[in-house]
Amino acid sequence: MTFPIDYALRLRSLWICWLLAMLFHVELGLMPLFHGQSPEIGSHVDAAQLPLLFGAMLGYFLLPLLAVLLIAYAASDPQGSRRWRPWRRLHFWFSIVYTITNIPHLIADIVVPDSRLDQVVLMVVLVLLGLAINLEGWRWWRQALPS
Repeated sequence: MTFPIDYALRLRSLWICWLLAMLFHVELGLMPLFHGQSPEIGSHVDAAQLPLLFGAMLGYFLLPLLAVLLIAYAASDPQGSRRWRPWRRLHFWFSIVYTITNIPHLIADIVVPDSRLDQVVLMVVLVLLGLAINLEGWRWWRQALPS
């Protein structure tokens, strides 16, 4: 007996792992504070622009949370996948955007002269998680298409 693959469960798990890795990336960046060192990096952002940057980062963290919730609602809808098909398509492209935005961040972490290996490794993990989300998102979207 074969059971259908629960892509929505896979996606929720991957997004949660991705969010935890993002939080750990930030946490690792602050670790020098706990050892009497400064975590400060040279900023190229004008202080007046910081609220906009902080708002953008807030959105960057909140949108995957929203995606997890919408995936859960789509997966548990008794009316089936048909009415959630647009969300599945949007989710796939949304996941592509997140993967694309992590690649330049990974490259930046590699080329920064004083980059830390732990941060680079974590960014590699984030990119790999993003690629897994892309693959499962594609499969989830395609699963909803009429045969």
